[in-house]
Amino acid sequence: MPSMVVLCTTAVPPHLRGALSRWLLEVTPELYVGTVSARVRDELWTAVVAAAQEGSATLAYPSDNEQGFELRTTGRQRRRPVDFDGLTLIAFQHDSKETAKPL
Repeated sequence: MPSMVVLCTTAVPPHLRGALSRWLLEVTPELYVGTVSARVRDELWTAVVAAAQEGSATLAYPSDNEQGFELRTTGRQRRRPVDFDGLTLIAFQHDSKETAKPL
């Protein structure tokens, strides 16, 4: 049964953006929305992971859990989903470039 997916990419190669736009609508640059089957969703995600290179991507799709959705991420990101007793929370990683501001 098809379900709605949201895929957000950052700094991915143009050929990947073109491939994604065959299956999903690119509503703003690098933000894709569409209704696809679970098999197509999984195949698209496999292509994203393989082609992302230095970029990153996040996929959100419906799931039969307490929150009603699941997240998948790939690439280097400051935010990463963490399972906390069955709930997905977002953990922030501090940027290694940041330095403490003097008082």
